[in-house]
Amino acid sequence: MIKQSHEEAQKTAKVSLAGNLFMAVSKGIAGYFGNSYALIADAIESLTDVFSSILVVFGLKYSAKPPDKNHPYGHGKAEPLLTFIVVAFLIISALVIATESIENIITPHKIPKPFTLVVLAGVVTFKEVFYRYVNKKSEQNKSTALKADAWHHRSDAITSLLAFIGISISIFMGPGYEAADDWAALFAAGFILYNAYHIFRPALAEIMDEHVHDEMYNEIMQVAERTAGVKFIEKCLIRKVGMTYHVDIHLEVNGNISVREGHDIAHNLKTNMMESMPNIAEVMTHVEPHNEEA
Repeated sequence: MIKQSHEEAQKTAKVSLAGNLFMAVSKGIAGYFGNSYALIADAIESLTDVFSSILVVFGLKYSAKPPDKNHPYGHGKAEPLLTFIVVAFLIISALVIATESIENIITPHKIPKPFTLVVLAGVVTFKEVFYRYVNKKSEQNKSTALKADAWHHRSDAITSLLAFIGISISIFMGPGYEAADDWAALFAAGFILYNAYHIFRPALAEIMDEHVHDEMYNEIMQVAERTAGVKFIEKCLIRKVGMTYHVDIHLEVNGNISVREGHDIAHNLKTNMMESMPNIAEVMTHVEPHNEEA
């Protein structure tokens, strides 16, 4: 199951890479011949998506490597580290777009050509479809890197929509509104920065082992209730490692039973948890005697 998740995530990342490359080239050509910096800015953002998608492809492949002597918990932490690099690409692209937009706002230029609107309408549709596809796969496989890649597509769709609005104003309002698409590009840069934070925050939570796994915690409690011999769960710690989870759990059992019986109960709990939640890679159990009075 875990191997299948890694393979599916890598396949999704490659499809995303192909889509970003196609969009970057298409928008760059249309923006150049259509006199639209908003579209060129959009192409720049898509070009950073291409590089980040390449990183995601190689990062997912590396994070799928099994545990070894130097990495007993596996290589999954490469995913959030990779996400930080993706965020850096986003920030750089936003700053480049903002700088060029301001320069174009204060420099007179031609009104964009109408055909750029057709291109942008297709881009918005294409990128939103890609966002939904990649985001669905990221949810299924619990991949932080794929989630970041999905948000790249969503940010691209919204920046293209802003460019569409800006160019529409330039074309239909005529002389004096030539800079409308540049203002749209400037707003797009701000939105890209907002998305960068949106992507960065969960990756930081993962690298810091922050507790954001309430749904899994509740499911573990339900499994414990169904496991014979488990009297109480004193502690349950969950950490995300790439697309898998490692759980440290302290269970209480009848203090009068043998060590062997206590071990068997803990083993049954571990087995039940991993069968119910296939994305759990390892469970560390600690057995304690249960205090009936407490």
